[in-house]
Amino acid sequence: MGITSNAGAGPAPEQSLTIIDNRTNSTYKIPITDNSILASDFKKIKASSAAVIGDRQREENETEGGLRVYDAGFTNTAVLRSTITYIDGERGILRYRGYPIEELAASSNFLEVAYLLLYGDLPTKRQYKIFSSEVMHHSFVHRDVEGLMESFRYDSHPMAMLTSAFAALGAFSPEANPALQGQNLYTNAAKGDMAAMANMDKQIYRLIGKAPTLATMAYRVRQGRPFNKPPLGLSFAGSFLYMIDALNEREYKPNPVLERALDILFILHADHELNASTATVLQVGSTLADPYTAVSAGCAALYGPSHGGANEAVVRMLEEIGGKENVPKFIEQVKKKTRVLSGFGHRVYKNTDPRSTIIRQVAEDVFRVAGRSPLLDTALALKEAAETDSYFIDRKLYPNVDFYSGICYKVLGLPTDFYVLMFAVPRVVGWLAHWRQMVLQSSGVKIWRPRQIYVGEAAREYVPMDAREQQLRHNEPDFRKTPVPISHGGDTKRRALATFKDQLGRVHVGSKL
Repeated sequence: MGITSNAGAGPAPEQSLTIIDNRTNSTYKIPITDNSILASDFKKIKASSAAVIGDRQREENETEGGLRVYDAGFTNTAVLRSTITYIDGERGILRYRGYPIEELAASSNFLEVAYLLLYGDLPTKRQYKIFSSEVMHHSFVHRDVEGLMESFRYDSHPMAMLTSAFAALGAFSPEANPALQGQNLYTNAAKGDMAAMANMDKQIYRLIGKAPTLATMAYRVRQGRPFNKPPLGLSFAGSFLYMIDALNEREYKPNPVLERALDILFILHADHELNASTATVLQVGSTLADPYTAVSAGCAALYGPSHGGANEAVVRMLEEIGGKENVPKFIEQVKKKTRVLSGFGHRVYKNTDPRSTIIRQVAEDVFRVAGRSPLLDTALALKEAAETDSYFIDRKLYPNVDFYSGICYKVLGLPTDFYVLMFAVPRVVGWLAHWRQMVLQSSGVKIWRPRQIYVGEAAREYVPMDAREQQLRHNEPDFRKTPVPISHGGDTKRRALATFKDQLGRVHVGSKL
């Protein structure tokens, strides 16, 4: 795309975009608001099929329906207006409701930040007392949920347990389900219905309060230990540590340094704008599904190694490097693309991730009481090497939030596959803040339904099955269009030697079941 600028002195420019469609010589003026344009305005830019020449003259392109905006991976597509989190990736800025993350990490606690994200302002003493009391009051789970968690294998991934548990919670709260109570159960809150507002906030209290309970239950399943009940009087982070570690001691109190460190980590992970899991929560929430289902979907998205598994990948990478003396060799392997560098770079940040600077200090606090990890020396050597190498500088690869958080969790003795749960527990707050904001839109909740650009086959005639083999021989084989056979266990071989009758009484030799 060619770009020219006419910027200069004179009256303020009109906030609009002028587009000339060279197919039709038509001119369109599209308004610019908050440095954005409406994708739906491009539907006005239409052309008849006759105006599109060449091999792209296809009815499937729907040129008469207007232009579609193609953005693979949503690299520059805004889907909502939000007042929650602001990120400036070029300058390394992260703010919750206008407050710099550095100030919140230094002066706030997690539940205070949770209130801020959900309701827009820092709470007064009275507001904080009500909110924190409600959240901690709703930390207990139904005993049948305990049975669900106990039913998982001891070696199940903790995130699979947490995802399932959040979905199951919805079955224990039928009054929270719009599918049972009516689709306006929550959206009526936007019209000032206080009963709907109270019902919505009750589910928020439940989900935030039960998140650490469910996560620690997943941990205890791995350990083969009985579940701890949520304690009374401890902080959100303190309660989490208690439920993980307490072994029936009287007056068990987590170390205050570790408690504060975990509280800060929870603050840093509470929200990060429209990342993959938050977008998933809103996608599901836009269907008016209950919040438990939406949060479970968010967990499923976070489960993916490209999203929530990054801090685990950092620790595995540092362990594979083996020591700071091996860093130069590793750096060269990364540059040759034979090894993957984890914990550097970010989809949004093109500068230092502000959270990584805070976590660096948190890590030092943890090391003072829990011991210094040899992984830190490797990490620092890797960081220094990357920051002085033009290969990484040119690509703007700086340490991100995952670079140090994984080391903190390693020193705390948590298993690597549990790290993503340490991400999920606080992120429940961010998910719910965005869900609540969407529900309370005065314009109502519009279901998210992205468009596609169809580039497949045009209309073709049906081919009977007997003729398809001959047709297949004349085409180039495509591995993507053929199912791959898999190997089966020994029982399949034995069953293949048996005979049986199906439900219609027909005799078969060998079973493929």
